[in-house]
Amino acid sequence: MNAGRGHLIDLTPLRISPAFARMWIGSTLAGIGGQLTIVTVMLHVFALTASTFAVSMIAVAGLLPMVLAGLYGGMLADAFDRRRVALIAATVTFASTALLAALTWTGAETIWWLYALSMINSAANSVGMATRTAIVPRLIPREQLAAASALNGVAFGLTVMAGPALAGLLVALTGYGWTYSIDVVLMLSMFLGLWALPSVRPEGEIVRPGLASLVDGWRFLRRASNIRMQYVVDIIAMTFGQPLVLFPALGTLLLGGGAVTTGILTAAVAVGTFASSLFSGRVVQYRWHGRGIERAVEAYGASILLFGVVLLVGAFSSPADEDTPHVGLIIAACVALALSGASDNVSSIYRNTMMQAAVPDTMRGRLQGLFIVVVAGGPRIGALYAGTLATLTTLWFPPLLGGILVIALVALIAGRNRRFRSYDAENPEP
Repeated sequence: MNAGRGHLIDLTPLRISPAFARMWIGSTLAGIGGQLTIVTVMLHVFALTASTFAVSMIAVAGLLPMVLAGLYGGMLADAFDRRRVALIAATVTFASTALLAALTWTGAETIWWLYALSMINSAANSVGMATRTAIVPRLIPREQLAAASALNGVAFGLTVMAGPALAGLLVALTGYGWTYSIDVVLMLSMFLGLWALPSVRPEGEIVRPGLASLVDGWRFLRRASNIRMQYVVDIIAMTFGQPLVLFPALGTLLLGGGAVTTGILTAAVAVGTFASSLFSGRVVQYRWHGRGIERAVEAYGASILLFGVVLLVGAFSSPADEDTPHVGLIIAACVALALSGASDNVSSIYRNTMMQAAVPDTMRGRLQGLFIVVVAGGPRIGALYAGTLATLTTLWFPPLLGGILVIALVALIAGRNRRFRSYDAENPEP
């Protein structure tokens, strides 16, 4: 059976484009290494400070560099050879990780070095991600972009599942220095994928990086109602339907199982992402991507609502602790979270495809940079919503209310935008 015509993932982009295949493999291996370093830095900071607050500040410190680099990196990708921009970004990431390993091996690492190098990695990864995504439509035909997005979902699921688990295991068995060094080795695969690419210069009118380029991108976005709509829908989903910040407290106070439950809940989302990509053969053939985004995000809201219901049941069950977890409720919570990961990934497939197909090449870098800002900023706003509301009320209330809000707001906004609902992947319009 042809994978592209069945339920299994369509591997056609890997077969027809060796350049895309090399970049995909390189990005996947480097992504696993990147997750190794992200988790290892968190463990390293906690070992040096014994402070959860200090660990949380890693994400806060990296947010502004990620946002600024995403915007500026998008402008660079629209002004220069994208292959060269991606190689420079990969070089910066490689160098900062190598320095992190060297400092650790020599015992010279400090909390400030860990913060600074994490910020550099965050910025460089934003530039590299925006640039590599803008390259993809130049490597494969438009009708294969959805399949390529599904393949990227497989890569993301693998990195999120394998990276954190390997980090904990490697730190426990070998220490921080070896774990950082393994990431340095895995980063080499990114260079192999990028080095073999042909030159990828932007097509159309070139605008040099700067305020004029940024304003040009914003003007395009004002006219691009379909692209703008998908940003709004994603922000709604991530603001009201992002319960990740609650996981540590759930493992301690409500579901039981402690840190093990926290890890299981986190992995459940990635399992859903991976599984939905693996069985995306029919998904990528659906041509009405606006409608697909709407339904996928509403399904995401429903799964978060289900997660809230599971927690509500847990709140009225017998007390749980690290040694006596509610196994049945944990399984039910994982099912809900896996469904959320799956539906979010389906939405991501359609959103990425719309970005790559409907946006002209001369604008792709800037719009991808802005897309990264949305993707990075939304979950952090969601963490603020869930954390604040849980502090003021109880742990089950933020996902319960958030799921309802996601379903209602997306149905309301999408229902008023017929152009978005009728978006046709065979005739893409921004």
